[in-house]
Amino acid sequence: QAQLVESGGGLVQPGGSLRLSCVVSGVTFAFYAMAWYRQAPGKQRELVARITHGRSADYADSVKDRFIISRDNTKKTVYLQMNSLNPEDTAVYYCNRVTPVWSWGQGTQVTVSS
Repeated sequence: QAQLVESGGGLVQPGGSLRLSCVVSGVTFAFYAMAWYRQAPGKQRELVARITHGRSADYADSVKDRFIISRDNTKKTVYLQMNSLNPEDTAVYYCNRVTPVWSWGQGTQVTVSS
């Protein structure tokens, strides 16, 4: 079973940037398409971005042209570069494989506020 450890969240002002990281262990990372998800208070978890093992990526409309997902298979890590953040991006961010998912990690809190 995979273990997922997300990091890089924090408090940022509107218009700011953050880079999230997720280290994956316990599985052959390079085999899997990976994704970032987020869950805002009172809302369902949603898929934000995903990347195949071939590094082809796509994004939710709400983050397109602002977020960039990438991966480093040698480090077993998936990244999410988040730019032009706005308060609607406030959520706990999680990484996981593209469905079917593994057990969830603890996530990393991103708060966008002035």
